[in-house]
Amino acid sequence: MDLLHELTLAMIKYYQGDPKRIQHFIKVHSFAQLIGIGEKLDEKTLFTLETAALTHDIGIKLAESKFNSTNGKFQEQEGPAPAKEMLTELGFEQDVIDRVCYLIAHHHTYTNIDGIDYQILVEADFLVNLYEDNLPKKSVETALQRIFKTETGISLCKTMFDI
Repeated sequence: MDLLHELTLAMIKYYQGDPKRIQHFIKVHSFAQLIGIGEKLDEKTLFTLETAALTHDIGIKLAESKFNSTNGKFQEQEGPAPAKEMLTELGFEQDVIDRVCYLIAHHHTYTNIDGIDYQILVEADFLVNLYEDNLPKKSVETALQRIFKTETGISLCKTMFDI
């Protein structure tokens, strides 16, 4: 099995009994992959992006147990440690683990985005959250203006929400 397949199965097990969270990371991964391919990412960057998309919310369980909150800042704080452990156990390369942990620790921070993988992860998460949270069209338009930078992400957002 390839690493992304193994990681997907490990994340499903991690969220056992929580189909909403499983559905969320599967959707974020699909949009991240779609945008990454559309933006013609190189193989290593796409792999790192997909890994981050699958694990981006891994800190939510610890945030809930420690702080009784799903706040994004707590997710960023608590996510890198379990991600590092899981990715190490599965045999991911250290440079990929380091970048993924960085992305997890920043995926709710929308300033100083320092790479195309980071930008696409944020866009993919927004596409899913805008839908899952059933936000009004005005909120979608604001997110489109403030968050989306890639041609593929902009196009997907406009098409999905008929803007």
